[in-house]
Amino acid sequence: MKIDPPIGMPNPGLAQLDERSREIFRQIVESYLATGEPVGSRNLSKLIPMTLSPASVRNVMADLESLGLVYAPHTSAGRMPTELGLRFFVDALLEIGDLSESDRRSIDAQVKAARAGSLDSVLAEASQLLSGLSRAAGVVTTATTNARLKQIEFVRLEPGKALVVLVSEDGQVENRLLDVPRDLPASSLTEATNFLNARIRGKTLSEARADLERALVVARAELDELTTKLVSEGLASWSGGDVADRRLIVHGHAKLLEDLKAMEDLERVRLLFDDLEAKRGVIDLLSKAEQAEGLRIFIGSESKLFSLSGSSTIIAPYRDGAGRVVGALGVIGPTRLNYARVIPMVDYTARAVSRILGMRSNA
Repeated sequence: MKIDPPIGMPNPGLAQLDERSREIFRQIVESYLATGEPVGSRNLSKLIPMTLSPASVRNVMADLESLGLVYAPHTSAGRMPTELGLRFFVDALLEIGDLSESDRRSIDAQVKAARAGSLDSVLAEASQLLSGLSRAAGVVTTATTNARLKQIEFVRLEPGKALVVLVSEDGQVENRLLDVPRDLPASSLTEATNFLNARIRGKTLSEARADLERALVVARAELDELTTKLVSEGLASWSGGDVADRRLIVHGHAKLLEDLKAMEDLERVRLLFDDLEAKRGVIDLLSKAEQAEGLRIFIGSESKLFSLSGSSTIIAPYRDGAGRVVGALGVIGPTRLNYARVIPMVDYTARAVSRILGMRSNA
């Protein structure tokens, strides 16, 4: 499993923590991840595998607080990890296990079960699967423009309206509604369909668009005016780089409402719901995973999108049969995610989806 480095590296002073400080810090973080509550020196002195008095533990906690790793949320002596502390824990102390064989079989079986359907059904299953296993929101994005095209067709719906149907090699089907002249003859629809299908097969949308724009310049004399206009508008309906070109699938909003500890937790979840509704922001965030080789982890304000809700995101790219990155998937949830379990789960699910896409393209 490859995990790309964080955007900002922790303070170099953190590497100087001695074994005692690291163990106390580890116990603070693990207690927070398990309960969401601050932990005090008296309880810590019972948890750590070394003999230390509560007073000695308090001194170490004060040192950890001065480094910005922990803070006291209330006036009590209890401490919780800061975002910097969680980043340090994930990067330096977290022991990432491997998925059990039963987890692997479950992920493989559920993703394969959707294989016979559309690409959307595979991705929706992956999103729902991640949500169920992580108890957070499962998110998946994919770009229409990355798919290899199979065929395109113009279908008249009614006077003045036509449907452009784009089918990719991996089974994706995209529709766009076009305004056309009310007296557009059926022959123009047929001619536009034939012109495009002769030139798009096996190409991505961006590749096809560049080739077709050149071909249109040469073929204008052969195509009548209405057909030329139809071809141009059919291409324009898939405008490259727009949010509409990228589908976002989210499952598991309700999971985020489970195990809330306080009213401030509820407010954070409300803010997270607002963030998830901001489609462009979520897609932009997941796009960062598409530009990376491995899995990415964003904690709290490391992502501007989730700076208010204090959420963590674990995302990984998935690939098509040719090894090209075509999207990203992962989970979004509270900062106290079970990182040790969720990180390998997201990584394995991304690889399972990649295998399915490879099988579909080779079928």
